Amino acid sequence: MSKPLISRRAAALSGSAKVPGDKSVSHRALMFGALAVGESRVEGLLEGDDVLRTAAAMRALGAEVERLDDGSWRLYGRGVGGLKEPEEVLDLGNSGTGARLMMGLVATHPFTTVFTGDASLRSRPMKRVSLPLSQMGAQFFGRDGGRLPMTVVGTGNPLPITYELPVASAQVKSAILLAGLNTPGQTTVIEREATRDHTELMLRNFGAQVDVEHGDQGQRIITVTGFPELTGRHVIVPADPSSAAFPAVAAIITPGSDIVLTGVGMNPLRTGLYQTLREMGADLAFENQREDGGEQVADLRVRHSALMGVDVPAERAPSMIDEYPILAVAAAFATGTTRMFGLSELRVKESDRFAATLRGLLACGVQVEEDGDTLIVHGSGKPPMGGATIAVNLDHRIAMAFLVLGMAAAEAVAVDDAEAIDTSFPGFVQLMNGLGAKIATTDAIV
Repeated sequence: MSKPLISRRAAALSGSAKVPGDKSVSHRALMFGALAVGESRVEGLLEGDDVLRTAAAMRALGAEVERLDDGSWRLYGRGVGGLKEPEEVLDLGNSGTGARLMMGLVATHPFTTVFTGDASLRSRPMKRVSLPLSQMGAQFFGRDGGRLPMTVVGTGNPLPITYELPVASAQVKSAILLAGLNTPGQTTVIEREATRDHTELMLRNFGAQVDVEHGDQGQRIITVTGFPELTGRHVIVPADPSSAAFPAVAAIITPGSDIVLTGVGMNPLRTGLYQTLREMGADLAFENQREDGGEQVADLRVRHSALMGVDVPAERAPSMIDEYPILAVAAAFATGTTRMFGLSELRVKESDRFAATLRGLLACGVQVEEDGDTLIVHGSGKPPMGGATIAVNLDHRIAMAFLVLGMAAAEAVAVDDAEAIDTSFPGFVQLMNGLGAKIATTDAIV
């Protein structure tokens, strides 16, 4: 059943809030805890549907996973190579991260695993993962185009590989490195553009040997040595910078706003949006900077700002690939033209986010165009008209981006179904309204 929401023009946002835990770190904490020997404790885990599906899958693969009364999670792992064949199909819901990383985990275990997901996940390409994992010895049987449902027949005699990523993807990199944990020798991934490195950081924290070198042409060369003994760890999950993007941009575009978002992960390979917003003139300050569990963290203070259009280079895309819809919303309020280059990956996310962003902005009266994989937004320096109902196609980030636009547009903006928001940002409406937004349920078309 759909869950329509409407967002009306808000007064100044104020106050302090903590967005949910980082989705990327949460997935990995559960997976690595399941591979470790002994007890792991995880605090601040994102309890959205995507991550809860990963928790259920790790139980199905033999790990003990439980939520404690204090909100933390406890895991007793199986050790590297100790996962067991699941009795049921693993349903990862909407989670591309969960599906792709878990394919890497099971590819080098000698048993069969069947993966499925919701309609959105079943439409997403998996060949980019199955191709390198096949080279390691696993077999994959999926739908046309290499899509879910998919059966993975793991190998008991995996081969280490050296694989250069054809497209920047932290998910593909991580799947290969996870397969390499239960593979003799050294497994290497070469990436021409740096992608988020949560896998490398957390594997080291759990005790794996992960070496990172830089090639002559600037590429990152990441090597994992097989058969490490991972040991249980205490993991503190930082607040998700991708989720923090929504209240941050809301504050920037809503006059008089001044908010603080606490404990936000500031991994340098995840902060492209904040760098871009600063270039546009946003008043953003990183306060109380610190380190938790190998991850950089800060409190983010955001004030209303007048923005100017900028060019966003293609090489920045890996550090902000999930944030382009909300950046496009910010660009709609800027003065001048913002050009976002190299967005091909947006077309194969939970939905075709490129097309969805373009259509939504046009419906809200924004002057926007595409040129190949470049999205071009012409801002007038005035609030867009709004007044549209956006079809989000099960995409949580499209839903949140356009609800933020409605907070400062001339007329209210609705989304036809906000149910998917809970996959990454449970409590989104309550948090935003607590800061001063006016988001409500509605059965009516705007």
